[in-house]
Amino acid sequence: MTISVGEKLPASNFKVMTADGAKPITGDEIFAGKKVVLFGVPGAFTPTCSNNHLPGYLENHDAILARGVDTIAVVSVNDVHVMGAWAHFTGGEGKILYLADGSGDFAKSVGLDNDLSAAGMGLRSKRFSMIVDDGKVVALNVETKPGVDESGAAHILGQL
Repeated sequence: MTISVGEKLPASNFKVMTADGAKPITGDEIFAGKKVVLFGVPGAFTPTCSNNHLPGYLENHDAILARGVDTIAVVSVNDVHVMGAWAHFTGGEGKILYLADGSGDFAKSVGLDNDLSAAGMGLRSKRFSMIVDDGKVVALNVETKPGVDESGAAHILGQL
């Protein structure tokens, strides 16, 4: 079942790439006591994710933070090395927190997993965005068709 507005995010674990290498990070470290814009993508380096979804968050980084957001984070069912390379490639290091959900545990726990095995991509995340305030989901946008509309940065700005 998909998480709903008003619910707390479940306990979760991710990995992030740092200057010292891959490091674990918990959901509590990311969300507790903070206002976070989290968006999920089916895959790092995939065309829609790299060309249409992520760029809006990079372009609107300052405007989003100006609305009281502490952190902007992207999560994908990719390993930490891929997410680190994507952060570097996109110029998003230091602006967006790139969260690796390597086995899809977070995506499954919030009901936003998507089986793309028929397309040769295996388990992935649905394309979504959410606003999380102290661990509680206050806005949730899940794309129902291909492309970026509901989960894009412009939509999030309107919700902040």
